[in-house]
Amino acid sequence: MHGAGGGSGLTGIEVGKAMGATVVASAGGADKLAAAKAAGADYLIDYRKEDLRARVLELTGGRGADVIYDPVGGDAFNVSLRCVAPEGRLIPMGFASGAIPQIPANILLVKNVTVIGFYYGYYNGWGGKAPPTAAEAASLAKRRAMVMDAQMELMRWFGEGKLKAFVAGRFDLADWVTAFKLIEERTVVGKAVLVP
Repeated sequence: MHGAGGGSGLTGIEVGKAMGATVVASAGGADKLAAAKAAGADYLIDYRKEDLRARVLELTGGRGADVIYDPVGGDAFNVSLRCVAPEGRLIPMGFASGAIPQIPANILLVKNVTVIGFYYGYYNGWGGKAPPTAAEAASLAKRRAMVMDAQMELMRWFGEGKLKAFVAGRFDLADWVTAFKLIEERTVVGKAVLVP
């Protein structure tokens, strides 16, 4: 779990724990790691001070991680390719580092690794340039039903206290630039919420 101190990373930890996973969380700095621990992470790695690959391999007895959730991209993704378990899965969720990784297919091949792209808009039909055909509309309806089922499960977990939505700060809608600057600087621990 990369970006473990950010809003999606903290949620990813909680979702992993709700699904019964042992969660290894990586983040930069004690404050972000403390938030990751509070969210339920089993193991913490400060990527600024530790060799991320070596630590993941140590924690997994040399096997590597079965699933790696990565909202960071860049160097974090490159390291992930080298510490993912055989037949493991990498889930790139964004590129907070600003660098979009190029995936060397040879590593995917020799480790039998699956990289799962995920663009939420696809499941809701965002970005269509023309009205969908009948087949596209039927496919979109199925995808939307899957999203609804997943949202219901998340709401159930929220009701059970498994998901907490850690809010780092609330900002007046007029102060959106300040909030986004803090996110861009990667100093926010949790979610920055804009309030109208």
